[in-house]
This record gives sequence, C-alpha cells and structure tokens, in this order.
Amino acid sequence: MAEIIRMPKMSDTMEEGVIAQWLKKVGDEIKPGDILAEVETDKATMELESYDEGILLHIGVEEKDSVPVNGVIAILGEKGENIDELLKEIKSGGDGEDSKESKEEPEEESETTNSESDSKTETQEIDTSEINATVITMPKMSDTMQEGTIASWLKKVGDEVKSGDVLAEVETDKATMELESYDDGTLLYIGVEEGDAVEVNGVIAIIGEKGADYETLLKAHQQQGSKDADKEKTAPKEEETEEKSSPKSESKPEKAADTSSSGSNGRIKASPLAKKMAKEKGIDISLVKGSGDGGRIIKKDIESFDPAKAPAAVEASGSSAVVGQESYRDEKVSQMRKVIAKRLAESKFTAPHFYLTMEINMDKSIEARKSMNEVAPVKISFNDMVIKAVAAALKQHPKVNTAWLEDKIRYNDHVHIGMAVAVEEGLLVPVIRFADSKSLSQISQEAKTLAGKAKNKELQPKDWEGNTFTVSNLGMFGIDEFTAIINPPDACILAIGGIRQTPIIKDGEIVAGNLMKVTLSCDHRVVDGAIGSAFLQTIKNLLEDPVRLLI
Repeated sequence: MAEIIRMPKMSDTMEEGVIAQWLKKVGDEIKPGDILAEVETDKATMELESYDEGILLHIGVEEKDSVPVNGVIAILGEKGENIDELLKEIKSGGDGEDSKESKEEPEEESETTNSESDSKTETQEIDTSEINATVITMPKMSDTMQEGTIASWLKKVGDEVKSGDVLAEVETDKATMELESYDDGTLLYIGVEEGDAVEVNGVIAIIGEKGADYETLLKAHQQQGSKDADKEKTAPKEEETEEKSSPKSESKPEKAADTSSSGSNGRIKASPLAKKMAKEKGIDISLVKGSGDGGRIIKKDIESFDPAKAPAAVEASGSSAVVGQESYRDEKVSQMRKVIAKRLAESKFTAPHFYLTMEINMDKSIEARKSMNEVAPVKISFNDMVIKAVAAALKQHPKVNTAWLEDKIRYNDHVHIGMAVAVEEGLLVPVIRFADSKSLSQISQEAKTLAGKAKNKELQPKDWEGNTFTVSNLGMFGIDEFTAIINPPDACILAIGGIRQTPIIKDGEIVAGNLMKVTLSCDHRVVDGAIGSAFLQTIKNLLEDPVRLLI
C-alpha cells in the first residue's frame, strides 16, 4: 500500500522547507535509511531520510521549491501500483469542491473557467513528464532573504552546464553568493537579466536537453503556483509567454552589438571583483572598456587600465561641455539595503523609542587598557571593554535583556551581544555569544574575526542570529554623540560616541578629563526610564572603575 512522505519539522522554528536537491528519482527502489533529498530549513541544509521501503512512485515538489511542514513531498509504494485516486485526494484537499468535480468528470466539457484551468493543469503535468529539463528557481540563501538580484551571469543561453558549475553571482541581503547548478544539460532559458531582482522561488533559468520544450515547462511551473497566482494568470497564456520572451529577445541583439561595458539602461556590466578593484584603485569604472562576454568588465581590464588615456577623450570634447553640466546616476537598491530599510523602518515606527544619554569618565579605562595590552595576547580596544561592561550590566538588569513578542515578553537568561559593523552595502550585526562569560581577550579576538568576516561577506547565519542586545560604536569616526534605532528583536541598543578631552571639576579644581557619551535607545513597551537609567549607571560604574570587569 502506498505511503505518503510529508515534510517533517526539522527545527523548533521551522514552518516550511526547501527541497535543495533530490537524491532519488521516480522509479528508484527505496529502503529504510535511504536519503531521499536534501532539505534547506530556516537553520541549515539537512538530509531527508526514508523510514519506509518501496518504489518512489511520485515526487510532489520540484527542486528549489518550498513546501510547508506536513506538506506532501513524495509517495512510496509497490511497483506498478495505481496512485491516481491518492493523488486526486491530495489535490482535492487543496483545490476544494470545484477541482473534485472537474476531476471526477474528465470526459465532460466544463463551461466554467476554473474547470478548464484544472483540466489544462492536469494535461500540462502529463506533458512535462516527457520534457527532459529542469526549472532553476531563486534559492533562499539566508534566513531573511525575500528576493535576490542577479549580479552577473557566468553562463549564457546555449552553454553546456555540468553539476557544480556556477551559473551566476547572486546579490542577497547579506552577501554576494554563487548560484550553483545541480543538473547537467544545456542552458535553454534565462528569465532574469543582470541587475534585476527576483523573489525567492521565482524562475531564474531552465537547464535541460538541447531542444527541449522549455516554454511548456514554464507554463506548467506557473500553473503550480498558489491559488492567488493562478487567478491572476487566468488571462491568455500566449500573452504571458510573449511578455516573458520579449526581454530575452531584446537582450540578444544588445549582447551581440555591445562593444562597451554599459548596457542600454546605463548599468555598468562588471564582475564584483572588478568593481572592488576599481574602487580600491580609485578608477572610474565607466571609463574602462570590458573584454569579457558582452563587454563585461573583468579583473584583467582593471589591471591593464591606463588612467592617462581616459581624460584625453573628455578634454577633446572641450571643457565647456563639462563645466557646470548637471549629472546624476541611479543605482538599484541592494538586497542588504532593502532588508535594512524594511527592518529598521518597522522598528522605528512600531517600537516607541525613548533615549537616555550619560557621560562616562574614561580616565581609569584608558590606564587599564594600556596596562592590559602589555600582557594581553590580542590588542584590547575600548569597544571590547564596552561590550564586556554591557554584558556584565545585562546580568544585573535582566529586564533590559528582553524582547517584545506582541502577546508576551521574553526574558533572555543568556547574553548575546550584537556588534554593528559598517560595510559598503550597509550594516551587518554579527553576534558575540555568551559575552558575559568571556574574557576581554576572548571578546577582542572574536570581535575582530567577526568584523573581518562581515567586511569580506563571509558571515554565516550562525554568526548573525540570536542577538539579545546590540552595541553600535561610531566613536572611531569622530562622532561625539548619536542615537541608534533598535535592532529587532532587542529591546535596547547602546550608541557609543568617541572619547574626547574636556575640562572637568575634580577635587574642586578644573582638570582635563576623558569623557565618552553613550545613548541608550529603549523600546518603551518593555523598558521604562527607571530601568534604563539604572542599567546605564551600572555601565558607567564598570567603565569608570574597570577592575570590576574582572570580578
């Protein structure tokens, strides 16, 4: 008897899983313990193991597609077993009564649009079984990713692709990552141009046998979307096909005729490495001629670029054409910047912020740091000392180490300090875990490692998840004082200004003192003024007498 394989709940927070790769195909014999597929959850990529034996009769989820917990993934059974009725039951459970009626009377012509659509879907599914091609969709590359931007295509239509080949570079909200192929075949279709964004699970490309009917496969993929998407797509399918093929047809002549690195929309076509090198060398990349595919600027173009030749073309046109001329350029918002904008806007306009500012005399901290660095295995910074003081203060004031969860408040017993790090595309917040139990040397080493990973786009999900409090330091940029927006789900964030010498009164005399201003941003739904003030006072006491940090 056939057995339905459903998506298991592989973590406490998992709501759905993405089939990263099928390791078995329809018709394969399965034994208990065999790995059916690799599943990408909200925490990691894990193996889906079979607990039954039989023949894999049906696969209900394509690679790169997501399915909710308990959703049907596959069906196992005996060889030749008829599972049509079982499939009808599964489909009717999601499609409702209309789909039941249309499937019970397949020979009768239906006058309603819904039944026509259902019958077409069934026919389309049968047709795709004979098409030797695979739809490549946008994978979810981070826990917060909602869409990705194709930074550059490394393959073009017609290229032979092998499993493991890198198809494209994808810019997510966290980093620029490589999109790897899990299939062999020919790249038949590219659905997203360079520089354009596509939502997670959106169609990127199709790989398959040369000459395969990928257009039919595209239609079938569209019909397998959600009910809302199906309703919107009940318009004639020919128009949709024309709309999707038109960008492709327009891009081909553009690539053939392109002799420069600029596209028709003014976007510079260059690899991420070339852009990075140009910025480091101070080269205006728009002046560089690309030698890569379609005029794409690559590493060797930057290395061989002669800046002395570029200004000559500008001078030849006459200085009057340049002086006083208005100009501007528009850049597409990066995925990282989109997520930062969304999360911080939600925080600012959802959480009622209030701010507490305090001055801290850092004279003793300066002396202590100098002494510690004479024996410390790594150089300890003032930021490391602040993180240690914050961690110790959070243990004394647990009401600050909290999170607002709408219908409840979470009091965290552990202390994970988020450390805001500025990178070119925005702001990342790697997390120092259990900071209260670590020494200053350990905090310093971990902070340097995480900051380096952030700037090199090497952070993994475990590096940025789980913060219970955040510290943002702009003191090294000469900022005396600022207010920071709370980093969800934290209840507070501490903004650190620079240390500056200023006159203070000590023992009745005016002397030079080293003062540092800190500002605590609080979510008033969780933290009140008295609680925040007491927390700041504890930090002040710890930094003004840093021996207490060692206790």
